[in-house]
Amino acid sequence: MNKHYLESKGLHLNYSIITNMIEPNLSVLDLGCGDGTLLKMLKNKGINARGIDINQDNIVKCLEKGLPVIQGDIDEGLQEYPDKSYDYVVLNQTLQSTEKPDFVIKEMLRVGNKVVVSFPNFGYWKVRFYLMFKGKMPKSRILPFQWYDTPNIHLLTIDDFYDFAKSQDFKIEQKICMTKAKVRKSILQKLFDNLFTEEVIFVISK
Repeated sequence: MNKHYLESKGLHLNYSIITNMIEPNLSVLDLGCGDGTLLKMLKNKGINARGIDINQDNIVKCLEKGLPVIQGDIDEGLQEYPDKSYDYVVLNQTLQSTEKPDFVIKEMLRVGNKVVVSFPNFGYWKVRFYLMFKGKMPKSRILPFQWYDTPNIHLLTIDDFYDFAKSQDFKIEQKICMTKAKVRKSILQKLFDNLFTEEVIFVISK
C-alpha cells in the first residue's frame, strides 16, 4: 500500500510500536517487508527477523542492508513454513493490497503463534465525509492515491475486521488506534474507534 508513501514521509510510529511489542530473541516473519525499514529495526533489537516481499527492487534494498529476505507472493500462501514456526508474523500496511486477505491471514495464523496486522481504517470520519460531500473515492494522508492507480484493492474498516475475527474464530489480543501518527487512548476513541481511528494495529492469535 502506501507503505512507501509512509516511509517517504518518515511516519514510522507503527514500526516503533511493532518493534517495542516484540521481545529480543523471538522469531518474526515480516510479510511485505518493503525496503526493510521495519525488518532492520527488529534485527537491531536482537529479534530473529526475516522478510518476504514480491518486489525485486525491495529485495535488492534489503540485501544491500544485509537483511535476510526472500522474494515471494504472500497471496500464494506460506507453504514452505511449518505450523507455528515463528513467534510473530507481521503484515504492516499491506493487508488491503493483497488479493486474498482472508487466505493470507489464515496462513499467518497457521505459521505464527501471534499475528500483527495493521491497515488504514476506511471508516475514519474524514474518509466518510470526503465520500459523502465530494462524492468521490476518498484521498487522505494515508490513502493518497487516485482510484485508478491505487494498490489498495480490499479497503476495510475496524468493524469489518471485528466481524472477520468473529467469523473465523480468532482472538483479538490487542488493538492500537492511531490518528495523525499518534496513539489515541481517549474514552471517545475507545467508544467509537471505527469513527475516530485513522490507522490501526491488531495483535491476533488462533
